[in-house]
Amino acid sequence: MTSELEKASKRAEELRREINYHNYRYYVLDDPVISDEEYDLLMRELQELEERFPELVSPDSPTQRVGAPPAEAFRPVQHRARMMSLDNVFNEEELRAFVRRVENQVGRTEYVCELKIDGAGIALTYENGVFVRGATRGDGVTGEDVTANLRTVRSLPLRLLGEDIVPYLEIRGEVFMPKKAFFELNRQREEEGQPPFANPRNAAAGSLRQLDPRITASRNLHLICYEIGYVEGRTFRTHAEVLEQIADWGFHVSDNWRLASGVEEILEFCQEWIARRDELAYEVDGAVIKVNPLHLRERLGATSKAPRWAVAYKFPAEEKTTRLLDIVVNVGRTGALTPTAVLEPVFVGGSTVSRATLHNEDEIRRKGIKIGDVVLVHKAGDVIPEVIKPIVELRDGTERDFVMPDRCPACGGKVYRPEGEVVARCVNVDCPARLFESILHFASRGAMDIEGLGPATIRELMEKGYVKSVEDIYYLTEEQLYSLTGFKDKSVANLMRAIRQSKDRPLSRLLFALGIRHVGSHVAEVLARRFRKMDDLAKASLEELLDVEEIGPTIAESVRAFFEEPRNLELIEKLKRAGVNMEEKVEEGPRNLEGLTFVLTGALSSMTREEARQAIESRGGKVASSVSRKTDYVVVGTDPGSKYDKARELGVRTIGEEEFLALLER
Repeated sequence: MTSELEKASKRAEELRREINYHNYRYYVLDDPVISDEEYDLLMRELQELEERFPELVSPDSPTQRVGAPPAEAFRPVQHRARMMSLDNVFNEEELRAFVRRVENQVGRTEYVCELKIDGAGIALTYENGVFVRGATRGDGVTGEDVTANLRTVRSLPLRLLGEDIVPYLEIRGEVFMPKKAFFELNRQREEEGQPPFANPRNAAAGSLRQLDPRITASRNLHLICYEIGYVEGRTFRTHAEVLEQIADWGFHVSDNWRLASGVEEILEFCQEWIARRDELAYEVDGAVIKVNPLHLRERLGATSKAPRWAVAYKFPAEEKTTRLLDIVVNVGRTGALTPTAVLEPVFVGGSTVSRATLHNEDEIRRKGIKIGDVVLVHKAGDVIPEVIKPIVELRDGTERDFVMPDRCPACGGKVYRPEGEVVARCVNVDCPARLFESILHFASRGAMDIEGLGPATIRELMEKGYVKSVEDIYYLTEEQLYSLTGFKDKSVANLMRAIRQSKDRPLSRLLFALGIRHVGSHVAEVLARRFRKMDDLAKASLEELLDVEEIGPTIAESVRAFFEEPRNLELIEKLKRAGVNMEEKVEEGPRNLEGLTFVLTGALSSMTREEARQAIESRGGKVASSVSRKTDYVVVGTDPGSKYDKARELGVRTIGEEEFLALLER
């Protein structure tokens, strides 16, 4: 067995080295030398080895990039050397003044010019070539431990390449979100009713501080490194040498750094990238100018906040004016209504812009934007076209206010805006703008679990006109299925059987499948246990919903809005006629509380409020939300509320937890 383990250990180490090398080729050099299929085979072999021999799993294994459980909080980490800020200069005169100050102190010298990536600064610690810790910049002295999240960044090497490995190394870099990924993330957030990130920097910083590394992994973060903060066992003469060594160790170093011998060459670099920054896949907000010889940095020193040997030259933001011709409302897959500005085409930030995000109705009001205004436009984060403000002085009186529609522009259904939220929504499940996603969710494993009804099949069913609403699934015929691409006897029989079986799912699964906003699988179970029947839930008042433990105002209002939409009630009736189950079966206990009415107040130590309710109702009793003379018992836990006072005022019998438990068991 020992020889087998040794053989497996040797092979695992070979696989890790090979996979790490191919990660470097793919994520850092953007120059893969094997196919995705070959890469997957290597990864699968390593995973199988580590499953057979768990003792072989190591922190630097490529299989461990997303393996940590969600964190409760981020531990503080002290940097070995302080991560200082940079002083900014905003024009040619200030940049020349910086160079004069440097050369007045140390004489004429050489500089390294780098692009200033607008991301989140981090420090990466390696011990004997293995990544052991990653931390945010924090206050420069102490940051937050985000190691698990940084492991998900594919361009970060978990083990350094090459043979020139030092005992201890702290690398400085910038984690950023590429423009394309940032645009897609904000689109998703707006559809889900979440506020968009202001810029890629905020998106990257927010993603790094997610408690669940799986969320970070989904955000498509990248890393570029630019400095050694602390190193043992190695010295360098120049910053250029540092950048070359960092690249040799497997870190992604920008290809766009340049040596400059004086201020004119520095200015040439800055002007070139002001003109070319739209070519980059990531956002930059300036250039960083550093003295190249490291011994001169020691002579120049630092202030309390920033080094005197480096400065950030900030690039100006590009803004243009154009006319806002109209505001149209788009409906996203979750029913979110998003106003979009229709503009006279204008070239800004490297491309022609004819539409721009307005986010939501409140944002339009806050900025005072009217249809017909001449507006100032830029690209938020140099990516997303955005209207900054109207040019009020150019108004001629023909401008008009925007009014958010109260009916969905896609289906005519009711528009609902929850209190405290900025996004209005169409709550019609069958809205054409959201139908595909509604059906896909309805058929998913956690919902009605209709095996065989995947994305391609749903699209074809919709294209052929066989499915125009969710309930149409239950009226599909074998003849219709035979007309689908690739469907033969077995696949038709399997899908028909899966559809029939889905009719018997419990009410909780159906509630989740309907896609009611804020009603996930757990909330669906809570509602189904409490109301038992779809009809009873549909008729429940806001007060009755709020009386259910774990159901707050947001969920209660969303549920009421769903059942107040006639199209949703029509959908439920059609599902009923198709034979879909509308009840939650709950095992019944002894009926020893039949006819008794209880009110619960205060916390119980032996069970939750919802468990107490279930215990009463399963025994035939009823739980009311308020105390009246018809109440038989008020169950009083710790810290009771006003219901206890009301019971005493009306002379209703009150019992403590011990007596309540005895009553349940009698």
